[in-house]
Amino acid sequence: MQNNLTSSPKLRLGIAGLGTIGLAVARRVDAGEAGDMVVSAVSARDEQRAAANVSAFAHVPDVVPIAEIGAHCDVVLECAPRPVFDELAVSAISNGCIFIPLSVGALLDRPDMVEQARATGAKIIVPTGALIGLDAVKAIAQGTVASITMVTRKPPRGLKGAPHIAATGVDLDSVSEPLKVFSGTAREAAKGFPANVNVAAALGLAGVGPDRTMVEIWADPTVTHNTHSITAKSDSSDFTMTIQNIPTEENPPTGKITALSALATLQRLTSPLVVGT
Repeated sequence: MQNNLTSSPKLRLGIAGLGTIGLAVARRVDAGEAGDMVVSAVSARDEQRAAANVSAFAHVPDVVPIAEIGAHCDVVLECAPRPVFDELAVSAISNGCIFIPLSVGALLDRPDMVEQARATGAKIIVPTGALIGLDAVKAIAQGTVASITMVTRKPPRGLKGAPHIAATGVDLDSVSEPLKVFSGTAREAAKGFPANVNVAAALGLAGVGPDRTMVEIWADPTVTHNTHSITAKSDSSDFTMTIQNIPTEENPPTGKITALSALATLQRLTSPLVVGT
């Protein structure tokens, strides 16, 4: 199914996952903060709870299975658990939707999805999320880039549950001083920390690729914010940028800015003025 975006006065948004990020975005879109856009469908593991969460919306969306959400929408925002990413992405892309994934690391394992989107008329838009300066990274990538490195520092609890932490046996509860727990490429970081540093994948995709983008991850009890510092050297610009994100209370690995970045991405789709690359 190819969606005709010009036949409806409002873009139809589907949100997969109504957790910390998805529900916050849904409420603000329903309140009119994304312009001519309406939440038309949502998908969640607990469908009854999802229906209750959106029951008071001005426009009550349908609660649909993940595999069907693309048939109900023009735009699909992914805020879902990683295991359902492929099913969700296929639904969005096969229906010609604009697909906005927050689990960006999953895209590194599925480069074929870009060609599928080309074939169906879909578009994949990766939001900046909890990072900073992807516009500058994209710009220097048009020239010659010598290096791009990111150093991430999180409170130890913000790294709990990561496969790399489990594999290396690091006891995050006993970390009393800054500890480097990972050093490698953005692709490796995305696999080892799929719920913690999707920013690494986004940085790799924006610049010189996930295999040339280098990442360090630190469990740091001296910080209270999720901190990402990017250093880039190129023939057009050298820069260092740092962002300190406040973790959400419900889900410490996720910064509060992530939901706001998703909302800003949606606003770009309806705004008559777009600022930034």
